[in-house]
Amino acid sequence: MRAIWKGAVSFGLVSVPVKLYAATESHDVSFRQVHATDGGRIKYQRVCSIDGEEVEYADIAKGYETEDGEMVILTDEDMAALPSTSSREIAVEKFVPSDQIDPMLFEKSYYLEPEKTGAKPYALLRQALLDADRMAVVTVALRQRTTVGVLRVKDDVIVLQTMMWPDEIRTPDFAVETGEVKDAEVKMANMLVETLAGDFDPSEFEDDYAEAVDELVRNKIEGGEVKRTPVSTKTSGEVVDLLAALQRSVDAAKTARGEATDDEAEKKPAKKAAKKATAKKAAKKKAS
Repeated sequence: MRAIWKGAVSFGLVSVPVKLYAATESHDVSFRQVHATDGGRIKYQRVCSIDGEEVEYADIAKGYETEDGEMVILTDEDMAALPSTSSREIAVEKFVPSDQIDPMLFEKSYYLEPEKTGAKPYALLRQALLDADRMAVVTVALRQRTTVGVLRVKDDVIVLQTMMWPDEIRTPDFAVETGEVKDAEVKMANMLVETLAGDFDPSEFEDDYAEAVDELVRNKIEGGEVKRTPVSTKTSGEVVDLLAALQRSVDAAKTARGEATDDEAEKKPAKKAAKKATAKKAAKKKAS
């Protein structure tokens, strides 16, 4: 794990120097788009929708599209004038009951590691969060933009979870019409809940899709269903080059010891057979 941010948690007059680490990683299965006949990767060009010409990166700008379809072009100077912050502070605004925050607001999770000089105040904040059974609502600047988040304790580590802004949570625009629910049906549903009741153990669940894709790919490789593209050839070439280098090293060592190299050993029977065939041919010609 590599720290992606360094700063300090501040609450009251206490400051805790910390490092920030991404707490999660995606294991989503990803595929490349390729040409079905030869396995070549599909390339995409940056083409202007108006003149149809390919556009260089240097000529690409940021555009904000209005609700009526108008495009407002923003220059680098415009972007530089926007409010931004490079603060290295995770500022605690207030401590709130854990059940007051809707889990839908949570976005990304990060581990906070204390610097050596901040170990004691880190432990103090961690214990305070545990004893109060509360989360600390904080503001923090990540990627040049201020966001809101919470601090909570997971095991012995303080976790920062950034949150969506309230207006980013969508309101369902449909009505749920269930009709009449009978008491007997409610009783049966409650019985089902009790039957399936238990504690959450994440190890009980597996990513069957990723495992199935991995097995499928392995079977195809073992069955020889592989397209040799310039990219894959280059990769295999690097392996061959390594093997060739190792073979040259072995041959050099054998030559230094006065032994025949593998290549010479392979050629020796062929040379002997050729010499024998030549002698036999010469003898036959002489007899005739």
